[in-house]
Amino acid sequence: MPRDTLTKEQIVRAAVEVLDAEGVDGLNMRRLGTQLGSAATAMYHHVKSKDKLVVLAADHVFGEIGLPDLDAAGWREAAAALARGAYEMIIRHFWLIPAMSTHLIYGPNKARYDEHCLTVYEAAGFAGPRADQAAATVLMFAIGAAQGEAAESAWRAHLRRSGADEEQELREAIAHIGEIAQRFPRLRARTTPSVEATASEPASEPAFEFGLAALLDGLQARLTAGSG
Repeated sequence: MPRDTLTKEQIVRAAVEVLDAEGVDGLNMRRLGTQLGSAATAMYHHVKSKDKLVVLAADHVFGEIGLPDLDAAGWREAAAALARGAYEMIIRHFWLIPAMSTHLIYGPNKARYDEHCLTVYEAAGFAGPRADQAAATVLMFAIGAAQGEAAESAWRAHLRRSGADEEQELREAIAHIGEIAQRFPRLRARTTPSVEATASEPASEPAFEFGLAALLDGLQARLTAGSG
């Protein structure tokens, strides 16, 4: 594809596809050119470096998060929707977490998300810096909660790039984890549950939803106590 027919939007979307498949380490202008059927030099006409492209891609995926209507939902419902949106987006795009550790991620889509979060927490009753703290705390929770699944996706992408047998490596990793867990009674009970215990226990609430509810309960308590 000649460079004069490419757009920055096309390049950013293709970069997201490469990042989703191969992670930050798998992205380079030559690989992106292959994805778009264009010369690598054509990429530089629109984006000056890989680092700038990663930032553009990261801002792009923040645009996937839906913004709840505050007129149709209470602040807790809206805050939960924003947190779930961030959590689900990060799981879809595992490379975002390592990108955040090496790049300053900001752009119009991230700003749009931040602005809506602040609107929600100000509507709840958090004033000034407290609204910033509430928004940052919930976003940090969503990022942390997504870390486990994102790490597994990053590991799988690394295996694909190295040409390793993904499923064989996974079986070996699970066996290794199980072997270590046997040394610790509580971990051992959770990795080798009995049939009777499994049948009698109700389905547990997902860890993300449990943590999100606990966090929002804490923010609600601060408002009730007048700490907003």
